[in-house]
Order: sequence, then C-alpha cells, then structure tokens
Amino acid sequence: MQKNSKRDFGSFHASNVQELLGLPEAEYQPPAFPIPVPRFTDCQLETGHSCRRKHFLLEEDCTFINHGAFGGVLREAMKSAQEWQMYVERQPLRFYDRELLPHLVYVTRRLAKFVCCDPTDLVLMINVTTAINSVVRGLDLQKGDIIYMLNVTYGAVKKLLQFVCESTGAVLQEVQLNFPVTSKDQVISMVEKTLSSGVRLAVFDHIPSNAPVILPLKEIISICKERGVPVLVDGAHALGALPLDLRALDPDYYVSNAHKWFCCPKGSAFLYVRKELKAQTRPLVISHGFGSGFNSEFMWAGLHDYSPFLAMHVNMNFWEDIGNKKIQQYMYTLCRESCDLLTSLWHTKLAAPMEMFGCMALVELPRQLYHSNTAATYSTGEAIQNQLYHQYNIEVPVKCIQGTLYIRLSCHIYNELAEYEKLGKCVLEMCAMKKLCSEGSETIGNIHSQDESCTA
Repeated sequence: MQKNSKRDFGSFHASNVQELLGLPEAEYQPPAFPIPVPRFTDCQLETGHSCRRKHFLLEEDCTFINHGAFGGVLREAMKSAQEWQMYVERQPLRFYDRELLPHLVYVTRRLAKFVCCDPTDLVLMINVTTAINSVVRGLDLQKGDIIYMLNVTYGAVKKLLQFVCESTGAVLQEVQLNFPVTSKDQVISMVEKTLSSGVRLAVFDHIPSNAPVILPLKEIISICKERGVPVLVDGAHALGALPLDLRALDPDYYVSNAHKWFCCPKGSAFLYVRKELKAQTRPLVISHGFGSGFNSEFMWAGLHDYSPFLAMHVNMNFWEDIGNKKIQQYMYTLCRESCDLLTSLWHTKLAAPMEMFGCMALVELPRQLYHSNTAATYSTGEAIQNQLYHQYNIEVPVKCIQGTLYIRLSCHIYNELAEYEKLGKCVLEMCAMKKLCSEGSETIGNIHSQDESCTA
C-alpha cells in the first residue's frame, strides 16, 4: 500500500492518478524511493573528455559527434534504471500493483515543472514516434481535410501522415523550405503565404533532424492560431537542447524525446496536449486506465520496462544541479566554434545563419570531395559517412540537402573542439586522396588514348 503523508489513498488504482496529478504542490507528498537517486549539487560543470569518462559510456577511441542520432545516456541514469530493474524483480507484484503508479505520477509532476506546463496535460511516452501516432491517429479526419507540413519534417512522421491521408482521403500539403536558409523571416514568410485557414492540422519540427535549424515556433504558432489551425510540434531534439516553456510557446500538441539531448535511458519521452484537446487524444494501447482520465489512460500501457521513466529523476537532478543555462551555453558555444573552424578550413558555408543553430549545425562539405558538376545524392553522402567511420573512426552523419552535402555536427558537453579539428583534417585528407586518384585516372586514360592512336 502506497502512503501519502497528507492523504491516504489506500490501495492505488488508475483512478487515483488524476487526483495525485491535480494536487497543489503544497498538498503533494512524493513517494519514498527504494533506491538511491544521486544529486549533483557538489559538482562543477565538467566538459570534454573528462566529462565523457565520468558521466558517459561512450568508447574512448571513437570520435563521436553524432549525439543527435540516438543520444547517449548519462552513466548515472543508466545505473539508476538498472537498479530499478533489479528492485522490481525482488517483488514484482508489490511494485506493479502498489508502487509503480505513484512513482510515475511523481516523475510526471517533476517533468511538467521542468518544461513549464500543468502535469495533468503531460503524459510519459516511450518515444516521439508513438506520441505523434497517438495524436494523429486520434484525429477524426475526413475526405478533403488538409494536413500541413514542411519538407524538413522527419521521415517517419511523413510516412505516418501519408498513411492516414491515404486511409481517410485527407490531403497532405508539403511546403518546401529552400536551403541555404537566409533568416528566420524566410521561414515565417513562407508559412504566412502557404498556410490556409481551415487546415485540419499543421505539423512543425522544433529542430528538424536532417536540417537542424531552430524554427521560429513562437511566430509560426501565432500564425496558426490567427487562422484557427491546430499545431503539433515535433520537438524530438528539444528537451535538453533548448530551454522549454510550453506555457509561453502555447502549442496544441508538443512531443519530445528524453533519450536524446537530455541523456535519459532509451525509451523515455513525453506528450503534451492542450486541455481542450485531451478528450480526443487517446493512447494507441487501451488498457486498465481506460475511462479513468487522460493521464490514467496513457500511464499504464500493459507490462513493459518502466525503468527509463523512473530514471529520469537522475537526469532532472543533473540538469537542475549543474544548471540548464551552463550546459546549453557550453553546447552552443562549442557548436559555433566548430562551425567557424570547419567553414574556414574547408572554405564552405553553413546551411543557415549561425543564430538559427543550437547544439547541431549543417556545415557544407568541400565540393572536391564529390562531383562538383552534378547534384549530390543520398548515396554519395552515405559513402562519405561510411568512409569517415571505417577509415578514421569518426561517427558523424552526412546529409544531402537539395543536392548539396553537409556534415551535421552534434555538440554535447562531452565533446571538445579537438574532435572537430580531427574531422576537418580528415576531410581535407580525403579530398587530397580523391584529387590524387582522379589525376592518376586521367594520366592512365591519356596513356591508353595515346596507345590506341598509335595502334590505329
């Protein structure tokens, strides 16, 4: 039985979830923890390799500048998740029947405070893909309804929107954002010109994955509200990378992963839904919480590993104790310095102004690395990315954006400038080797040509 020092809820059921989430802070008492949860109040912000060794599990010999792909878990958070897993198995019935839901309520309350929203409007999810499916699949789409998105929308979300449009007869409107982007005004103007009143749903990435410009969401959401268009924000890369204030941003729906920049164990994310829209937003899995309220319906989706949610306390402690601003400032500064370094070394440009990037950026690769007289393709970029990994043990993605190849940099607190210097020099070495091979081929071709003419 889970006790609350200010109220006794007795045996805890799904119906208690809404009551606990709605309690004022002064009346709420968190559950007791069966395992220790570390604090970081005595820690200074460590960065670079010392931070990597102390707080992360990444291989020492890999130049890992691709945090944006799948994140990288905080060592202490992974340990906490494993301790929760061990604790569960000591007495599974006690945990799942009596202890789990109060702990999930507490995580939800803390996370809601962290992203500045009402805890009754936020639910924990295993990932952003599941969260977005819950929103979109819950819409009562009719033939001819329009869903609006940009071409930089994440690929999996595009496929979901294509699927629901094909299934319902709705229409998918995809608007192209051209690169290089000149300013945030370019994005705002484009949305103003192309978004019509009556659109059923508009989907925007806070930080698009392939082209990680920080979209001017405040202005975009304002345009949508003026035209009565509900907004779903895919903030997969936002939690930890940006200061999030959902009350100020005021979207209709907002989703974000916790395993990426926030460094939680894999399988942790959240979904925020505006109060007026919660009745139509249901979980993909209907289980015991059905009929007990919005949060209750999402909180229990059957038996699975809930330890990534419970370990989120460690990450919230880390960000709060070390300082959100300090962590993000280091990442932003490193990203700016890395971009300056590489554009100078390669004599190339960014895909957007530096002020539109945060922890990630797109730096154009030297054209001599691939055929400059033709547009690059996805396969060209993939080959270069694989060469950087196999030949130099550098893990960094190469993105093909409208025929141009870019390196997508990720900058977290365990990274340091020397890693981007290594990347820069290795790319120049690849350029030199390509030029050498090309000149060698031309020489061989000339010899063959001369031989043939002599023979003739």
